[in-house]
Amino acid sequence: MARSIAPGNDRKLHVASPVSELEDIIQMGVLMWRLDLLKSGADYAKSQLHMVQGEVLLLASGSGNLPPSREADRLFKSLKNCKVRYFRNRGDRLLMEDGFNLLTVIKGVKMYRRGRQWDCVNDFLSPTLSEFNRTFGEDFKLFHQLLSPAMLSTMKNGKIVHGLAGVPDKGPVLFVGYHQLLAIEWAALIEGFLREKKTVIRTGAHHVFFAGNYETLRQELSLFDFVSIYGAVPVGPINMYKLFERNKFVLLYPGGVREALHRKGEAYKLFWPDQTEFVRMAARFGVTVIPFGCVGEDDFLEIVVDYNDQKNIPYIRDEIKSFNRDFIRLRLDFYYSAHFSFDKQTIKHLLRKDTMKGEDGNQVLHLPVVLPKLPGRLYFLFGKPIEMKGMDNVLTDRKKANQVDFQIESEVQNAMSYLKRKRNEDPYRSIVRR
Repeated sequence: MARSIAPGNDRKLHVASPVSELEDIIQMGVLMWRLDLLKSGADYAKSQLHMVQGEVLLLASGSGNLPPSREADRLFKSLKNCKVRYFRNRGDRLLMEDGFNLLTVIKGVKMYRRGRQWDCVNDFLSPTLSEFNRTFGEDFKLFHQLLSPAMLSTMKNGKIVHGLAGVPDKGPVLFVGYHQLLAIEWAALIEGFLREKKTVIRTGAHHVFFAGNYETLRQELSLFDFVSIYGAVPVGPINMYKLFERNKFVLLYPGGVREALHRKGEAYKLFWPDQTEFVRMAARFGVTVIPFGCVGEDDFLEIVVDYNDQKNIPYIRDEIKSFNRDFIRLRLDFYYSAHFSFDKQTIKHLLRKDTMKGEDGNQVLHLPVVLPKLPGRLYFLFGKPIEMKGMDNVLTDRKKANQVDFQIESEVQNAMSYLKRKRNEDPYRSIVRR
């Protein structure tokens, strides 16, 4: 910028305008023509955004003192099939920053695929060592230290040992257990098997983690992406079939949302449906079933406002109803898919008589209000393996299937009873002692 100072006492500062300097290089008429051309091109591009049909992943970054990019918000609203991930504490050279892994983001948003459509089973890539270290060595480090999970397993002779020695090394294996409040046990379970067994447990998760209707809920890299990176699949018979067919380790919570979002006074109560379809499928593939119990939620969290309280508040009740309207009834879908030889009306009639009766079918997504406690410890016990190989009678005899289902449910309850007794003997149950 050119400056001139007049001599004498009256000093004056003359600043040459950038526009005037630009006029010496480019004629004003040419400059305005180019700006108009750029504007018309930008307007045309904006008008055609609705025509884009392909998947778009938009990464927006910015310092923590600045609001997220308004342009990213505008593009998200304009593009039909767009996913946004904000990285608010990173700079404008996001792809060049240390610790940023583009592949991790792509896997998290479920855009890595081998075919035209994303397949949660076939398109899964196991987490890398760097991803594991980042997740459990940094992001979840404090969480792991607070939980301090203790894992026990049962050998074939019935002996209970520390660690996972009683768990088979090869699949197919189905882990069936209790879903703790807010699913606080899930990350610890995934980490434990990756550390000791070097394997990923493929979890059957609620469809809210995969539905695109609520993409605005997951615009930060969060738990929604974490469950995909670590192998979760939409719960259902088709995905379970594919996983058993590939000899995978599979995790199933028959109690589902009803257990993970239970009410006051319902800790460690099972809400399992009457149907035994997962037992039949396990028998079909000769799966080894591992019942397991997990306790500790009562040492970490206390529910102060549950669903029974929230449904009595008009505004909150309407919000919960609106949020749940678009999601399928998981047990209806599972049962219908497993009995595809029946017509849909027959299935609905059966479900009204059995599965959907009472609280076991009340799978309402909501967020209870909880208060933290002085942390205790999380305990797992994996029961004695139940070999389903050779149980062909389970496939055709509902009574036999019900007996196996009752055995599994009883083993889960016995495991939790055992852990609640034994944790009283643990000198390191309290975080103060640890």
